[in-house]
Amino acid sequence: MGKVIGIDLGTTNSCVALFDNGEPVIVANSEGGRTTPSVVAITSSGDKLVGQIAKRQSVTNPEQTIYAVKRLIGRKYDSEEVTSFAKIAPFGIEASDNGDAWVQAGGKLVSAQEISALVLAKMRDTVADYLGEPITDAVITVPAYFDDSQRQATQDAGKIAGLNVLRIVNEPTAAALAYGLGSQDDKKVAVFDLGGGTFDVSILHISDDVFEVLSTNGDTYLGGEDFDMKICDHLMDSFQEEAGIDLHGDKMALQRLKEAAERAKHELSSATETDINLPFIAATDDGPKHLAMTLTREKLDELSAGLLERLVEPCTIALADAGISSSEIDDVILVGGMTRMPAVRAKVGEIFDREPHGGVNPDEVVAAGAAIQGGVMTGEVENVLLMDVTPLSLGVETQGGVSTKIIERNTTIPTSKSQVFSTTEDHQSVVRIHVIQGERDMAVDNKTLGRLELLGIPPAPRGVPQIEVNFEIDANGVVNVSAKDLGTGKTQAVQVTASSGLNEEEVNRLISEAEEYSEADQQRRDLVELRNRADGLIYSTERTLEEFAENVHEDDRGEIEKALEIAKEATQGEDSGALRVAVDELSALTYKMTEVLYAELGGDDSE
Repeated sequence: MGKVIGIDLGTTNSCVALFDNGEPVIVANSEGGRTTPSVVAITSSGDKLVGQIAKRQSVTNPEQTIYAVKRLIGRKYDSEEVTSFAKIAPFGIEASDNGDAWVQAGGKLVSAQEISALVLAKMRDTVADYLGEPITDAVITVPAYFDDSQRQATQDAGKIAGLNVLRIVNEPTAAALAYGLGSQDDKKVAVFDLGGGTFDVSILHISDDVFEVLSTNGDTYLGGEDFDMKICDHLMDSFQEEAGIDLHGDKMALQRLKEAAERAKHELSSATETDINLPFIAATDDGPKHLAMTLTREKLDELSAGLLERLVEPCTIALADAGISSSEIDDVILVGGMTRMPAVRAKVGEIFDREPHGGVNPDEVVAAGAAIQGGVMTGEVENVLLMDVTPLSLGVETQGGVSTKIIERNTTIPTSKSQVFSTTEDHQSVVRIHVIQGERDMAVDNKTLGRLELLGIPPAPRGVPQIEVNFEIDANGVVNVSAKDLGTGKTQAVQVTASSGLNEEEVNRLISEAEEYSEADQQRRDLVELRNRADGLIYSTERTLEEFAENVHEDDRGEIEKALEIAKEATQGEDSGALRVAVDELSALTYKMTEVLYAELGGDDSE
């Protein structure tokens, strides 16, 4: 195997590295930059520009300059995230035939994968130029909370770029790999990754080059782009108040504002105030209008207060899922350019009650970690074990609409787990498996990943067939599900792909809702379990009455049939108390009947 490159495909910037002479090396692009803007532009002549050259012409060509496409990849057009992004993006975003979010570029609809592929190809060519030889093998990083559709879409982008994607690695895990490689210390670390468009936090245990992810959480619609827009909104509101002109509909002005906001944000990481000057931002009958104002760090912190507060909950959940307190964290590793913002660093200190580790480059550490993983795969790096996790529970819908988990969230991957189920009706020839993802007790409250059918089950009483459902999650986080009739050996499988992914915001929502509605969920689950118990009791009682019709006394039969009707009616209602009474009454009568039958039939046998 030749060289394997590590690519951090970022929302705002991308970075590429390779493992060389025993260490990861960040490779500078042709313009001399160690990071490359994740920007693609289509010129009037149809030429495609990528990176810094594309970003430079964005003000004069806003409608054909595509940025932050990572916020679209693997997402549906009608999703909340895409709807929100489409309101501020100067380029067109539309639905493809299958409902995915695509962009208008060069007079046609183009997939987010194709745009990302152009950035990936730029990264590939950067290393090829550096080495003087072609490159095909790559490790690409994604946010820890990227779902199956987004991971698959990223892999597809790699293929379009002509890359053989050997592994998809979670960004916080890659950062931890770069931070801890070669260290003999036994540590628990938190990786706090706030980039241009996504936020991840992972808790890891690192010991003797074994990297074990204990938990992960995040918010994939929170990043530097959102902080930039807070500044843009402030500038536009102030300008409208001062000049009476609304700039929201002016795409060229918006692009200038966005660039100015990004510059101001960067400057306020080291200065306490900065001047923003945008001459000729608009024009009226009275002549041109200029925007000029001073932005202080204090004002930026005020504008960002809501965004900063959103950083807290994912960290709290990650610590709880890892089963440790903030005082047990030895180091906090900062990843992503946004962690240079003083207010973000202060919030990190507040959350983890310690100063963050300052020994890594937040812009480059993820790419470096990806390159190390590449080195592991080529054999250049030995004795390193990386154990990542799946961020959300996977399971199936069972009788009564209950969610039955097969793989719990934060389980180490790759993994494979199985559970045996049976039929719910006599002579059932088909079993339909509803694959779901989430933490709620009822299937309807979770996300559907896929459905499959197992056909040709031999006729048998309910409960007799043995159907084994098996979940497999590979090292890239791709899910495969199969169902097997253990009696006949027939198997049906489904791979959960891009058409049925789950976005990171939904993951956070599902976990939050699971905690918020845990008591109500438990009550609903108890009712369903009681209904299932009643259904089984009704079934077995009716079977007994039918099979031993001649042996059941008429008085007993009448009493039992009355109890059966009451129980059947109670199963249709929502009153768990009434259902429990009906079940207990029917159970007592059935037990009494079977005792009499056993005594009578046993007596006959003994004679």
